[in-house]
Amino acid sequence: MAKLEYNEIKERKYIIYKDEPFEVLESHVARTQQRKPQNQVKMRNLINGKVIPATFHSTETADEADVTKREAKFIYASKGEFWFTDPKDPKNRFTVDENIIGDKAKFLKGDTIVELQIFEYEDEETVIGLKLPIKMTFEVKDAPPAIKGNTASGGGKLVTLETGAQVTTPFFIEVGEKIVVNTETGEYVERVK
Repeated sequence: MAKLEYNEIKERKYIIYKDEPFEVLESHVARTQQRKPQNQVKMRNLINGKVIPATFHSTETADEADVTKREAKFIYASKGEFWFTDPKDPKNRFTVDENIIGDKAKFLKGDTIVELQIFEYEDEETVIGLKLPIKMTFEVKDAPPAIKGNTASGGGKLVTLETGAQVTTPFFIEVGEKIVVNTETGEYVERVK
């Protein structure tokens, strides 16, 4: 683990603060005439997601957190447990807590390759985040019928995807069609031809 000086604690750095991993969201080194310089930061706890402020003085350091990324393949979800496997070794199965997955669960479907963020501390690995592919294809399972003439006016309708997620799409999208959705914003991108 590397030691970071107070002025090296910057955006997109992962640090250990009070024995927990944090991602630095904002940092500002303030230098006043009367006082020694200090770094005022806003950071997000990678385990519970809370955003907190902190101040690091010129004499302080922080340990850089060991956060690695690893691919995993989603298998299924059951009773709040989300099961994954190593894509290279299907026998190696493990669960990820639903608190880590959060609202991304609505876009998880079987055989999806995701990127897990793993925090390593004192010889222990903890999954702290999950990143879906930005664009994914889904089948529309439920959609209100399109009424003749309303497709030219713009706007949209709420459709239900195979995973149960609801997305606003143009009026011409029908049940059984496949659409591409941006998983970061939850927005419709295009219809798959």
